[in-house]
Amino acid sequence: MTTNEFSSSNFIHNAIDEDLKNGKYADGIHTRFPPEPNGYLHIGHAKSICMNFGTAKKYNGLCNLRFDDTNPIKEDVEYINSIQADIKWLGFDWEDRMHYASDYFEQLYDYAVELIKLGKAFVCDLSADEIRAYRGTLTEPGKESPYRNRSVEENLDLFKRMREGEFENGAKVLRAKIDMASPNITMRDPVIYRISHTTHHRTGDKWCIYPMYDFAHPISDALEHITHSICTLEFEEHRPLYNWLLETLGFDENTRPRQMEFARLNLTNTIMSKRKLRQLVDGGYVDGWDDPRMPTISGLRRRGFTARSIRNFCDEIGVAKSNSIVDITMLEHCVREDLNETADRVMAVLKPLKVIIDNYPEGKTEYLLAQNRYNSDKTHYLPFGREIFIERDDFMEEAPKKFFRLKPGGEVRLKYAYIIKCESVIKNESGEIVELHCTYDPDSKQGGKTAGRKVKGTLHWVEKSTAVDAEVRLYDYLLTESSLNEGSDFIASLNPNSLQVLQNCKIEPWAAWAGPETKYQFLRQGYFCVDKTSQRNHPVFNRIVGLRDTWSKAAKK
Repeated sequence: MTTNEFSSSNFIHNAIDEDLKNGKYADGIHTRFPPEPNGYLHIGHAKSICMNFGTAKKYNGLCNLRFDDTNPIKEDVEYINSIQADIKWLGFDWEDRMHYASDYFEQLYDYAVELIKLGKAFVCDLSADEIRAYRGTLTEPGKESPYRNRSVEENLDLFKRMREGEFENGAKVLRAKIDMASPNITMRDPVIYRISHTTHHRTGDKWCIYPMYDFAHPISDALEHITHSICTLEFEEHRPLYNWLLETLGFDENTRPRQMEFARLNLTNTIMSKRKLRQLVDGGYVDGWDDPRMPTISGLRRRGFTARSIRNFCDEIGVAKSNSIVDITMLEHCVREDLNETADRVMAVLKPLKVIIDNYPEGKTEYLLAQNRYNSDKTHYLPFGREIFIERDDFMEEAPKKFFRLKPGGEVRLKYAYIIKCESVIKNESGEIVELHCTYDPDSKQGGKTAGRKVKGTLHWVEKSTAVDAEVRLYDYLLTESSLNEGSDFIASLNPNSLQVLQNCKIEPWAAWAGPETKYQFLRQGYFCVDKTSQRNHPVFNRIVGLRDTWSKAAKK
């Protein structure tokens, strides 16, 4: 699949084109990606990353990375480091434009003071529960706080004392004074500062009051000369507050940032809530944020998804104005398309069954040429000998008529090698098949007299004496449900079979010593990636996706 990040028209770019046509933002387009460092980024964030950095690239503009570190209770340097690594791995660079909301704490405080002086903000003593109760409903207006009409002087004094640490957490907040009867509940005197006696990862104990995101976000955008603040759709109802703050604080209408919203990414069978993903990590349901079952960027990377496949996926799904659910098989299709071009093909037997070729010379090993990739001239040597392993599922003692693999008296071709015929079956005391005895046609190898002889089935295999034992991890969707209702018990919907670990799989030696994140196609099995825990004496492979592409077939109908 070929892709062009900017080929598809979308309403965000159309709006930017209109702004430029009308003479706005003459100094160039400037976007930003503003993650909160309270967890690892997931595939939904990848869409936003591609949107913001891709938009800047399309217009030869700039894109900042800005950490929204306004809530020190949940934030950690680990998350900051992981976010930077994920963005760079996806192929984007903020250059020297990495910022933090905490860079602007002093300026944000000054802007809050200015709102108080303008009579547009007040210190409120109501508790969080009381503020909610006073806010009203979608059909009923809110009720004004009894502290709403404090004098400017009293508000300035109280806000200063909040900063100095005189009050306990929750004792007071600073609220914008807007309209308690507004049909938009966000505009009903929203909280813009709260008290939190918490050590900040950058500012230490200098501050005990912290701005709310809705207050810090537009002002930080304006200070960084952002032109288009591209957000997901849940921030649409916050846009009037974004604009109110910039207008009230006197930012120039022709240069101040414009907030625009697009639909967030929702995937079938996938948890897309950072809060719920944290529950999985903290509850031990997964092996950390980079567990290959997780939809985090680090989890997808560890599993074997490529950065290009994720960028292609984000381009394919486009930019929409309304929320919808994307089938996860579309993401799988994108990684298959990429790996089909880039992953070398190797032999691997996941559930081995020993085969002895009785008429093959004992002690002989020959090396056959195997193709590295489809439509490629590159090859590698594949050892072949008297004893090999085939897939246990590729043999059936009592086979149906259309079983075109190995059966008693039946013939199959071994990929890149010979035609073999099953002569006898050996079982143990429990009746389990432990080995097959076969004969081979010495002239059936490529270039031989009977090389063109037709047989129905072709099997993959691994030569026994050179085979390397490996651990293979087969992954399935983390959720059994394609989608979850808001508030539903997602833990109850976790797939108990999301991970199956196979030991003593047999891998050809050429692939056994590769480093972490190396991708292969195991012939007839799917695409696999070397895990970070892999060692020379114990290689570990994660299955990325199988070979079957249901989305591609559906898309062609």
